[in-house]
Amino acid sequence: MSSASSETNLVKDSLLYKEFLAEREEILRHKWLESERVGHDIGFEKALLDWVVRHRADWRSRRQSQQVIAQA
Repeated sequence: MSSASSETNLVKDSLLYKEFLAEREEILRHKWLESERVGHDIGFEKALLDWVVRHRADWRSRRQSQQVIAQA
């Protein structure tokens, strides 16, 4: 296996990358819901900022709680 391939796998397997992907998925879900609500695409940046302000802290708390329960 090449060094670049090894590094790519290391990143993809990291907890940080997995958390990034989970958060991105929530932002995209929020974008879809809010776009449906207002009747037009609100765009990723607006969805991102809105989600961070309104939902990120609670989402992270719930996610951390779920991870603690799963580890028990």
